Amino acid sequence: MAYADQKMSSNRLIALIVVAILHIALGYGLVTGLAYEGVKKALKRVTTVDIEEEVKKEEPPPPPKKVENIPPPVAPPVRINVSTAPPKIETVATPPPPAPIVLAPPAPAPKAPSTPAQPKGNPGSWATTNDYPSRALREERSGTTGFRVTVGADGRVVDCQITSSSGHADLDQATCQNVTRRARFKPAMQDGSPVQGSYSNRVRWVIPE
Repeated sequence: MAYADQKMSSNRLIALIVVAILHIALGYGLVTGLAYEGVKKALKRVTTVDIEEEVKKEEPPPPPKKVENIPPPVAPPVRINVSTAPPKIETVATPPPPAPIVLAPPAPAPKAPSTPAQPKGNPGSWATTNDYPSRALREERSGTTGFRVTVGADGRVVDCQITSSSGHADLDQATCQNVTRRARFKPAMQDGSPVQGSYSNRVRWVIPE
């Protein structure tokens, strides 16, 4: 027991000596200023360890909002019924073009007779006062009628035409009737042969006294 108490007292004594030495060294350092840096480092460590500045994490910016491309309103297309029946196609046979018309050259004009038709007798006897139309005579109408007759190869009148009117149809009609009935001709001659010819003259209708 005594050895144990002696050993404990020795240890205690050594501890007290060490503490005293530390106190002396600390006091010396404070006096000489050597301990200032140590204190500063200690304070910095304490500050660094104990007080940590809260660093705010930077949040990433929100992604840009997508702008939806909204198509403009479109009116629904008008439905058109195009399913019409196709037109009926009819095949028409095209007739061939008509053959060109070939005109025959005109016939040469007949030669004029070398000798015209000549009246036989007195042409004044072809229409006389006895042939005067009775109505024209009563109404005392007169006038001169021009005529042209076609004379055949036999010398007879074939046709009679009025070339100038007297102004009275009955006098003109009486002229052609009497000349056609009474006139006789020597036919026209062409190269020594009788041919058809013509003759022109006038009849003057005068009311008899």
